[in-house]
Amino acid sequence: MSTLKVAIAGATGYAGEELIRILLQHPSIQLTHLAASAKWDRPVALADVFPRFAGQLDLSVESLDPARLASSCDVAFLALPHGVSMDVVPILLKAGRRIVDLGSDFRLRDSAAYAQWYGKPHTHPELLAEAVYGIPELSKEAIARARLVANPGCYATSIILALAPLLRAKLVEREWMVVDAKSGLTGAGRKAEPSMMFSEMNENLWPYKVNHHQHTPEVEQALAPFAGAGGVSLCFVPHVVPMNRGILSTMYLRLAKTATWDDVHATYRDFYREAPFVRLRPQNQWPKIHDVAGTNYCDLAWTVDQAKRGLIVTAAIDNLLKGAAGQAVQNLNVMAGWPETTGLCA
Repeated sequence: MSTLKVAIAGATGYAGEELIRILLQHPSIQLTHLAASAKWDRPVALADVFPRFAGQLDLSVESLDPARLASSCDVAFLALPHGVSMDVVPILLKAGRRIVDLGSDFRLRDSAAYAQWYGKPHTHPELLAEAVYGIPELSKEAIARARLVANPGCYATSIILALAPLLRAKLVEREWMVVDAKSGLTGAGRKAEPSMMFSEMNENLWPYKVNHHQHTPEVEQALAPFAGAGGVSLCFVPHVVPMNRGILSTMYLRLAKTATWDDVHATYRDFYREAPFVRLRPQNQWPKIHDVAGTNYCDLAWTVDQAKRGLIVTAAIDNLLKGAAGQAVQNLNVMAGWPETTGLCA
């Protein structure tokens, strides 16, 4: 197994920290460069930013310089704020580098949709068609060939993994699917906001961006090929809860035909037969955040109400791993032709 030189831009955020941790234990990766935002005024030793890495990696975190980033690596991970990656990616591609972008800039294929949901125009819309939406369980062959992989959003990952097999099997109606999702605080990023203060969050819970969260269009886009003509219609209500990490998404669906718990199990089993990070829970055993925290797994559980033609599915992931850094490394493994689990087994 050959070794790849890897750089991380956005190394000081929660996802960046997880990328460093994972890649330090990856047998075929050499970390060569760490960058923060362009406002980082001087190089700072990694151990001064994250003392947990003292004695493990002798690199400094530097200000983001796209040309220097390109010269330092074979593959770059971009864990940058929304709107920053779109101007870095063209420089990396011109230099012949491959990219896994953990931000939102290349998830949507339609530049008008990007402007609508993220409030700014896309500066390089010509690259949107090239970017591969990176859920390995759905698009492994395309990811393997890609120069640019758009790592999915955390909520989106949990929802898509739960719904894609059901839609392909035509088990559920696609016109009205309700998703109730809960996320830990790290999903908001490593920044100071009054609403994220301990005194505001402790013993508290609230919905936000109700039916207008920016992950909605990427979910609908990713599920459209499985749903057939007309695509899907999603009602999505995210909530923030007072825990550090994890996402629990519960989906309320209407069956399109008669099905039992075993029928749903067979659908998921066949779809994810070769997916090492999707786990199907036994009947009446529902996932908890503690079951997936610190891992790259997505746990799925469901129940069928035949009298009401109802199907309820719950998906649990770690938002920083399967929802961000873990899936990014899984994508890199696919791009490099390595086993998906390399460096990721809990």
